[in-house]
Amino acid sequence: MPQRSRSALLVLADGRFPAGGHAHSGGAEAAVRAGRLRDAADLAAFCRGRLHTAGLTAAGLAAAAALGHDPAGLDAAADARTPSPALRATSRRLGRQLLRAARATWPGPELDALARVFPRGTHQPVVLGATARAAGLAPEDAAHCAAYETVSGPATAAVRLLSLDPFQATAVLARLAPETDAVAARATAAAHQGVDALPAASSPLLDITAEQHAAWPVRLFAS
Repeated sequence: MPQRSRSALLVLADGRFPAGGHAHSGGAEAAVRAGRLRDAADLAAFCRGRLHTAGLTAAGLAAAAALGHDPAGLDAAADARTPSPALRATSRRLGRQLLRAARATWPGPELDALARVFPRGTHQPVVLGATARAAGLAPEDAAHCAAYETVSGPATAAVRLLSLDPFQATAVLARLAPETDAVAARATAAAHQGVDALPAASSPLLDITAEQHAAWPVRLFAS
């Protein structure tokens, strides 16, 4: 990979990239309140489950977008794979924020066209893949970003929600690295086969708790 592409990948995957993800816990806040996420061991289990379900699905969509598949078809595919209305709204909100940041960082006609076609926003993994494409990155880079985001968000949130040692949270992510790589590779392979072959792994408990979380009058994270 050329050095500039490697640097672009680091920028896109950086948690400080202004895409709005810092305001979302990826379901961790609801899991903490329910007593299912209490320590680093629970965080590892939560992130592993999220990686192989929501992470795999998001990585496939991102890789497909980076390959240049039709955004409208990918938007419909993302809708079909996101049964929770709350999570669909969150995904589109994050997509809008990411697109704003991406157009300022890597301006180009494809991102401008995406903004015109979806004035109310498309799903975040679709925008992520289009952003990776605009940045000169490969589909597997987009898949890695998407997969990593699905576990890094809950890990960061757990530090705030549980006062968890950040060293422990980072260790969870490091130990999941081989599985994250495998998920990204599987998602990219599926994306090369077309939209109909994209993963549709489900996580019903995340869908249910997302709906509950959205109804809370007071919460630390938006989702």
